[in-house]
Amino acid sequence: MRFFKKKRVLKSIAEGRLVPLTEVNDAVFSKQMMGIGFAVTAHSGQIYAPVSGKILSIFPTLHAITLESENGDTLLIHLGLDTVELNGAPFTVFVQEGATVNAGQKLAEMDLSMLAKEGKDPVAIVVLPEVNKGELIKENILVSIEDDVFRI
Repeated sequence: MRFFKKKRVLKSIAEGRLVPLTEVNDAVFSKQMMGIGFAVTAHSGQIYAPVSGKILSIFPTLHAITLESENGDTLLIHLGLDTVELNGAPFTVFVQEGATVNAGQKLAEMDLSMLAKEGKDPVAIVVLPEVNKGELIKENILVSIEDDVFRI
């Protein structure tokens, strides 16, 4: 008898253009050194939970949040490229470590005008460091936070 594991689906974390991780302009992400995942070129700066789960950590510079899904998957949400050096200035985080969140719940906001002024790419990235296999449901399309975008 074979048992099939149900596929898990992640929603978009932002309104914007969904792009494969391999197209992100940073080798750490594009070569998937931190894990598989996806990216969204954020149009509004609002960042939402792609799954329901628990906030594990928020980096002191507010540019990254780790989340554990209800299924036990760890997700790293990374806001912008090379934004750690901005010391949190363009970010507002609306959750705390240990908080339980629902898919689609607002987690953070990026100040897109500040990122542009600093010459930073506003791409929002999700990586799954402990997952080996996954796929974009579609790519290079405009997505909203209601859209399923990645299947593991």
